[in-house]
Amino acid sequence: MASSRDSKIVSKLEAWFEHNGKDYPWRQTTDPYAILVSEIMLQQTQITTVLERGYYSGWMKKFPTFAALAAASEDDVLKAWEGLGYYRRARNLQKLAQAVIGQHAGQFPSDTAAMRALPGVGPYTAGAVASFAFDLAAPLVDGNVARVLSRLNNDATPVDTPQAQKQLWQTANNLVLLAGSPRRFNSALMELGQTHCRPEKPACLLCPIKAHCTADNPESLPKKSKRIALTEVIESAVLSVKDGAILLEQETGPRRTGLWRLPRVETVPTGWERVTTLTYGITRYKVRMTVFRPTTPLPPAEHQRYIPFSHLPTVALASPYKKALNLLL
Repeated sequence: MASSRDSKIVSKLEAWFEHNGKDYPWRQTTDPYAILVSEIMLQQTQITTVLERGYYSGWMKKFPTFAALAAASEDDVLKAWEGLGYYRRARNLQKLAQAVIGQHAGQFPSDTAAMRALPGVGPYTAGAVASFAFDLAAPLVDGNVARVLSRLNNDATPVDTPQAQKQLWQTANNLVLLAGSPRRFNSALMELGQTHCRPEKPACLLCPIKAHCTADNPESLPKKSKRIALTEVIESAVLSVKDGAILLEQETGPRRTGLWRLPRVETVPTGWERVTTLTYGITRYKVRMTVFRPTTPLPPAEHQRYIPFSHLPTVALASPYKKALNLLL
């Protein structure tokens, strides 16, 4: 049930955003496709990375519509996504485009239930597209929103628990139903978390809804469950070069299917030269990868082939291997 406090929070946030909202490219359109691309890209990726490195603009230039993305080759899709990581997002985005073409005649549905039936569309993405593209009163909760709402209500329940998630979504829903423009309100809620209600050193004195915040110690919220310790993994990769070409292997696992990498070996033969070592993180793993040069070029195995150096700019490489090749070549 809506309260007077809730109404004031919504109206103040909408008014604040009207004068202070940032002018991102995806806020200049109501095209569901353009908004969807931005939301998928921004999952687990910072806005500055998506914008300043040209990922969003480059993608929209190469695949401007659902139809263009649906018809593209997977190699082109993965290459355009290269460097953003979590490549399943790119593959699901293409599957989603193909579903929109095949099931909805190229028109993205405005019904949130129909959105949720599409590949890769969860409650957050459905709420974002529903509100930003169609101005529907649909809630959304991401990391920024969870932080704002936890502090607003001084709620110390760990945000990554089912109990907290249920409450956060209910609160977000109660608020967006009061909005004059769900598009504006949800944008304001997210932007407040990005700019004022930051994880560290929140700018509470400048917050437009500080009068309604009940947090005793804002910087201590939100709480999270105890983190799982990183597991260390040792990896050995091969740098095999022959006639101006390098041996690469195409990934077949669920995480990086279709991407290319330096081949891995379980045991390094005696005499192979160690050329470099680097570390990288992936989910809950910390990987220490050492690259070795064999004494003679290796014959290609299954899913492997020699790719000319001149062709490497067109090959989609997983980030750790791209970094290694940049160092080595």
